[in-house]
Amino acid sequence: MSWIELSLDTTNEAIDWVCTLLSGTNYTGEVHIREYFDEDTVDNQWTFTIFLYLAQNVQTNASIEKIANLLLPLQRTGLCNNLRTAVVEEITQTEEKSPLVHRIGKRFVVLTNDLPDEFSSNEVIIRLKNTLAFGSGLHPATNLCLQLLERYIVPQMNILDLGSGSGILSVACAKLGANVLAVDNDSIAVESTQDAVRRNGVEQKVRVMKGSLGQGSELGHWMGLETSDNAPTIKVTETFDLIVANILARMHIALAADFRLSLQRNYSNGGVLILAGFTTDYEDAVAAALTDVGFEAVDCERLDEWVAQAYRLKHQVQVS
Repeated sequence: MSWIELSLDTTNEAIDWVCTLLSGTNYTGEVHIREYFDEDTVDNQWTFTIFLYLAQNVQTNASIEKIANLLLPLQRTGLCNNLRTAVVEEITQTEEKSPLVHRIGKRFVVLTNDLPDEFSSNEVIIRLKNTLAFGSGLHPATNLCLQLLERYIVPQMNILDLGSGSGILSVACAKLGANVLAVDNDSIAVESTQDAVRRNGVEQKVRVMKGSLGQGSELGHWMGLETSDNAPTIKVTETFDLIVANILARMHIALAADFRLSLQRNYSNGGVLILAGFTTDYEDAVAAALTDVGFEAVDCERLDEWVAQAYRLKHQVQVS
């Protein structure tokens, strides 16, 4: 059987955006990601190559055109290059030839296939399937979130991962000893989180559900896409010791009061809120919304224009 292979080269930042855009096209084929390589090019801006595969039929050309049009904004901003097409007789297993081993912070190692365990006992291994859900670990926002979680998680914490995407943050929290409620209002993300939980053997530590926190059910898809139905609502009560949310700035601002009302106040390590998914352009607006409802900034990580911030309810004991 012949396949149409679509490929494009991307920056770190573009991986998750490409996958998120594709999720809106009903693409159900395989997604392969490998490190960019071109022996004839020096100091190239690309870091990864994404491969997609379409069966040849009467709808193929329309599908290619739709995908190409969706990617145009990323091309114009220099996050990826033009979509390439080729006819191939079989799907190339690029992951096996060039598996991704991505190290984040002091301990996290993110793998995109089932490499044998050849890591130190101190490292926290997270295995992910290449997926159309946001949160590959290659995007700076996810990377920065993981660095902050590494500092603030205490075993047996109750954590809400709001907008769980690929499930990477939920798995990370569970492997650091926390109990996690993983929530997303996108069906693909819920399935991806469930797969990540099973793949990493943390089913006893993570509960996955489709839904949102408080008024989040009324705010639409985390990434601005259309949703087919409203997500169930998680009641706003003092349930969680820590909330992590890697979603758009407008969502953080709208949910500021819900974040405050959902965090424990009488736990020495509790009342922690870790936010990412936005750039320095939105940093002041997010900070103002959280300060207005009783949070104070306690930590921050930055990478290029991307920001992740840790907040704590005021009058809480800080982590040393």
